[in-house]
Amino acid sequence: MHRLLGRDRRPVTLGLIAGAALLVAGVSACAESGTSDPVATGGGEVIERKIVSVSVQPSGEVFNPAEIYERTADGVVAINAVFDSSSTSPFQGGAAQGSGFVLNGDGEIVTNAHVISQGEGEDRTAAQRVFVEFRDRNVVPAEVVGFDPFTDTGLIKVDPSSVDLVPLNVGDSDRVVVGEPLAVIGSPFGEDSSLSTGVVSQIGRSVRSLTDFQIEGAIQTDASINPGNSGGPMLDASGRVIGISQQIVSRSGANDGVGFGVPINSILQSVEQLQGEGEANYAYIGVSTQPIYPQLADKLGLGVDGGALIAEVVDGGPADEAGIRGSDQEITFQGTRFAVGGDVVVEADGKPVDKAEDLGRIIAGAV
Repeated sequence: MHRLLGRDRRPVTLGLIAGAALLVAGVSACAESGTSDPVATGGGEVIERKIVSVSVQPSGEVFNPAEIYERTADGVVAINAVFDSSSTSPFQGGAAQGSGFVLNGDGEIVTNAHVISQGEGEDRTAAQRVFVEFRDRNVVPAEVVGFDPFTDTGLIKVDPSSVDLVPLNVGDSDRVVVGEPLAVIGSPFGEDSSLSTGVVSQIGRSVRSLTDFQIEGAIQTDASINPGNSGGPMLDASGRVIGISQQIVSRSGANDGVGFGVPINSILQSVEQLQGEGEANYAYIGVSTQPIYPQLADKLGLGVDGGALIAEVVDGGPADEAGIRGSDQEITFQGTRFAVGGDVVVEADGKPVDKAEDLGRIIAGAV
């Protein structure tokens, strides 16, 4: 994370192509509801087992992991990507494992780019062979349609006549709220069709992509996410895909309760480009920024309590050509050194920039 700040007293408004707006819905507490399933005991006695659910949406929707799993598990797949051309087995020869979900009846499957490609920067290349395993144990080959390292999104395709496809419904990640429950299905450590549950711990996170840029709007969760979950769906209470598992933050190398997913709205924007061109392109502004907070704003006399402080401007980039200014000096404030003297962006394309990551989100939403 950049720890450089800009200090100019002139707020800047940027005119850009429209990006997605964040909508926050309320969450209401809820009453119990449930269903009863007959269960046979060892002695042949039949008892009733009640599955209790909790309403978590103003609409009265309930979160029932068993029902979500039953409706969606057939649409979740395990993926093995082979990068060694000498191997003909889907489970040998330097294979990478991950997960994915069926997008449509044409055989298109969404996963993470890092599951089906390898390499650095522009040298990143697709796997030589990709195999997809369905819940019914069918394993079929897939072609790589394309991958997007900026959002870590990959798109592969299987022959729709070779398997029974169960496409999943997609939701709206802009409507996700902190505290709502979610379910994650994938193949952690190769254990296919595994379910874990948790809540949305936070939204609007910036996380590492496969490039020098960040993925904006990422969904943070405490649901268990481990190696092999990558590319698998994150589902809301209605079983709609709101994101795909992408990474964990861990000192141990395993799930420590902090996982992140790429929001489905970003994924769909990427997929639309991958379907047409096999690659995705995004708007670029060419700056590094630092958040502003009230005490720092008072110190710098900015006249605003939020925005994106411009720390550095890439020579010859769009921001440079537009006259946006970066820092020209440094100060120490509250024990931290800040680069100051640059502009403060408070609005872009008519949308408020309250936090530094808002600027990146709006730019990323431009097509």
